[in-house]
Amino acid sequence: MKHSGHSQNPPLDFGHLSFVLREAWTKESLQPAVQITTAQRDCSKPEQEVISKGAQELGVSSDQAFALLGAKTLDIYLNDVAYWSNVLEKVWEYAIAGCQVIKKWLSYREERLLGRPLTKDEVRYVREMTRRIAAILLLTPALDANYQAIKADTFPWTV
Repeated sequence: MKHSGHSQNPPLDFGHLSFVLREAWTKESLQPAVQITTAQRDCSKPEQEVISKGAQELGVSSDQAFALLGAKTLDIYLNDVAYWSNVLEKVWEYAIAGCQVIKKWLSYREERLLGRPLTKDEVRYVREMTRRIAAILLLTPALDANYQAIKADTFPWTV
């Protein structure tokens, strides 16, 4: 699968995550490849700045944000002409019960299962999902601290 070249259309701006099409929206452009592929890369300076700004708004330092979200980013290729740009590595790797959430969600939307390509709403839902997972990862220290505080102050029940 060829993953080089520039987009002919500007990316749909979703904050730190963009869905890039190298051609116009068509049924074929939203048709998943046989296998979703990824390309790992360093975050660009503008991507780092957006992530840092978002983290600061949540009271998280840039260093802590990149430690929680990953220092690398991925471009997730739906096919030869369409991909999600800047999915942070730990967001992509986030798993529940041993399954990568985003990868599994996409696998359930393969054309051979649905009999159709992805809809624009499904493409946008990936953006929403990545944001939610990023928020969960950024909340991890606060959630852990809250759990430890509650655990230390429990009432002992006797039976």
